[in-house]
Amino acid sequence: MLVKPLEHQHWEAVKKIYELGIATKTATFETEAPSWKEWNAKHLPHSRLICEIDERVGAWVALREVQNDCIDAGVAEISIYAHPACKGLGLGFVLMEHVIRHSEEHGIWTLQAQIFEDNKSTIRLHEKSGFRRVGYRERIGVLDGIWHNVILFERRSKVVGGG
Repeated sequence: MLVKPLEHQHWEAVKKIYELGIATKTATFETEAPSWKEWNAKHLPHSRLICEIDERVGAWVALREVQNDCIDAGVAEISIYAHPACKGLGLGFVLMEHVIRHSEEHGIWTLQAQIFEDNKSTIRLHEKSGFRRVGYRERIGVLDGIWHNVILFERRSKVVGGG
């Protein structure tokens, strides 16, 4: 298992994993993966990581700014996806440890996540990684005619922003 920066040359593998996540209908309200240009523009330039296993991308993580104002300058939303064939191998937890450290090195004091209520493995990963439930949004969005509830999670840094 090798963690390294997510770069443009990894995009096809990252996109495929994202498309597999979209297909579950429990990972995102998105219905198709964006182009590299769109994805690249939406995500912070730091704290983009992949986890390779047997020289293939098995999982990825990236951060997005929450807003562009000074209030949320140290807050980012996390996205983390693993290839279904790699679930249960610990790649997500390894990436979480790395992205938390990377985000803190770049002044991020709060990571937040919005997770579908029925996405139990992602909920467990976030809880194991020090995130806590801070909210619940009932029937916040519809996907293929089905309304979904979302649980809001956050993780406050103990080293950046006063803990």
